[in-house]
Amino acid sequence: MNTGNRFGGEPGIGSWVSYGLGTENQNLPSFITLPEESYPQGGAANWSNGFLPAAHQGTPLRPKGSPILDLYPPAGTTPDMQRASLDLLADLDRDHLAAHPAADDLRARLDSYELAFRMQAQVPGLLDLGQEDKRTLEAYGVGREPTDAFGRKCLLARRLIERGVRFVQVWSGGWDSHNMIANAHTQRIRSVDQPMTALITDLKQRGLFDSTLVVWGGEFGRSPDNNARARDGGYGRDHNAKAMNIVFAGGGVQGGRYVGATDEIGEKAADCVHPVRDLHVTLLHLLGLDDNKLTYFHGGRYKQLSQTGGQVIKEVVA
Repeated sequence: MNTGNRFGGEPGIGSWVSYGLGTENQNLPSFITLPEESYPQGGAANWSNGFLPAAHQGTPLRPKGSPILDLYPPAGTTPDMQRASLDLLADLDRDHLAAHPAADDLRARLDSYELAFRMQAQVPGLLDLGQEDKRTLEAYGVGREPTDAFGRKCLLARRLIERGVRFVQVWSGGWDSHNMIANAHTQRIRSVDQPMTALITDLKQRGLFDSTLVVWGGEFGRSPDNNARARDGGYGRDHNAKAMNIVFAGGGVQGGRYVGATDEIGEKAADCVHPVRDLHVTLLHLLGLDDNKLTYFHGGRYKQLSQTGGQVIKEVVA
């Protein structure tokens, strides 16, 4: 779902978008991901730059503690001292880079040092949700359970979008319910429903909705039958890669409608059936990018997010 390749090692979709669109903010990464304390299955490979230049890798912000380790300089270190150190380091690295022009990791390291220096001034204020008024915090469910954790991330996503971050990914775990699915999913829905609604409402009120594509989805659906684990009274469901739900809102989307349908028992997609690669092609299209032209030469051929090309899901596009 993130990389277009079930084996991993490819760039995440946020990296492709960063590569295709660049950045609107020189003081923040173009691709930021907001995971939970426990990373999703596959870990950081979900937001890896893969074979794309390292500058397009997703930057995770930790949900607790310092959002980025070593964000703040040591006590007694002034900005002028840091600037002088970075300038000296850059001079040394440029000499080395001149002798090794293909060292992409060295070039990326130079850029990351400079970006980290600029972020020290930007990130602390960006992450201070206390700057928001009480009404906004209440709308996102900040400060109360079960919406606090996800509400904070949705509100932070809006603040990042406002500041020109191209691609923001918000994670919510705990949906792989094999047992007691009604209770488990009900609790998860209660934790995300209000923040999701608040984010869309907030984007509309700030004039950002039409220029921001919002996508909610997972990595598979649930099967319509009780699985083997339910024999112990779990009333569970199994993984279902044949049918799943994804919600689109915002920029370029024809809203207020359903696209596609499953068979009568929800086992598999039966109407307007599309593979994941078509989803990726459509997402890029809605962002003004052509999957067939957004390519990168690697491993002897030009590669793309869809792997082998795909179709735009026209029913989604306004």
